[in-house]
Amino acid sequence: MMRKFVVALFALTLLAGAPAAAHAGAFTDFGPHFGFSSGPSQIVIGGHLEIVDVAPDVDFVPSVDLGLGDNTTLISVNGDLHYRFHLQGQRWQPYAGAGVGIHFFSFDHLGPGVDNSVTRAGGHFIVGADVPTKTGSRFFTELKLGFGDGPDFKALAGWSFRLH
Repeated sequence: MMRKFVVALFALTLLAGAPAAAHAGAFTDFGPHFGFSSGPSQIVIGGHLEIVDVAPDVDFVPSVDLGLGDNTTLISVNGDLHYRFHLQGQRWQPYAGAGVGIHFFSFDHLGPGVDNSVTRAGGHFIVGADVPTKTGSRFFTELKLGFGDGPDFKALAGWSFRLH
């Protein structure tokens, strides 16, 4: 039941994000991110692209993560939507959102001759904030709280650089 819900949510996010992304134009930002996750406990590194303002104050942020540790290698392909909040006089800009992901697990401890990989779908709720840097990029931190068959929790930090 939960798997069908997450797969349907993933499809709806892609269907909703794709026309808006096409209308908004090409990706405007890109960058690396890093952090850690729980469930499985891993070090996470990855990269993201960003299309700002696919709707007023809404950004489409697809990403790819590589998780290492806990006798598991995990590759996640994510599609996230962020809603930006505007606070008067603050340099940090908070955002909240949600996303879905397809997760490719490879288990290192099952031994030879055992199928040690599985693909799962999951979703996550997101809270974060970013701040402009002196070089014109943006530094961000975010938390992702997972549901379905993905990581339970991710804490990430990274940078976004303008493409033009």
